[in-house]
Amino acid sequence: MEKRCDWAGTDPDYIHYHDTEWGVPLHNDQRLFEMLVLEGAQAGLNWLTILKKRPAYQKAFDDFDPNRVARYDARRIEGLMADPGIVRNRRKIVSAVTNARALLTVCEAFGSFDAYIWSFVNGRPIINAWKTAAQAPARTAVSETMSKDLKRRGFAFVGPVICYAFMQATGMVNDHIVTCPRYNKINNRAS
Repeated sequence: MEKRCDWAGTDPDYIHYHDTEWGVPLHNDQRLFEMLVLEGAQAGLNWLTILKKRPAYQKAFDDFDPNRVARYDARRIEGLMADPGIVRNRRKIVSAVTNARALLTVCEAFGSFDAYIWSFVNGRPIINAWKTAAQAPARTAVSETMSKDLKRRGFAFVGPVICYAFMQATGMVNDHIVTCPRYNKINNRAS
């Protein structure tokens, strides 16, 4: 019997995110940047909080265009601090700007953020086979390596737990439980 991952719960936003986005391999620099910022914003909070604020984040951060976000100045950051639609944590907001700048540098070196970030998994999703969501780790050796390299390149709010959540969200790893209907759909898409 097919059974959706428990964490999707009953909230329609969570279910939609689970059923259409989470774990699907993502290869668009702007969307990858969005997920990196949102995963960093989520640190210490519930993902549903960020998911419900996502439209406000998209508006506040120019749809996560890294070229535009990289140019944000102190005045723009103060404006974001006053935006009730996003998490008003100065370190998290500043990290989005810092990360946009670091991402552009990575793009110059690697051709794209996609090419760089997917190199941590050799360009192919890691396929796990968990029977329960509790079996999935919060961090792995790969997420620790990614975190260290991102930090070395000037990124912020990219600890190994955030990096692993980012990997799950962007399909670098398939952590849907094996009974979830999305598990095989994503595996077939990735092969």
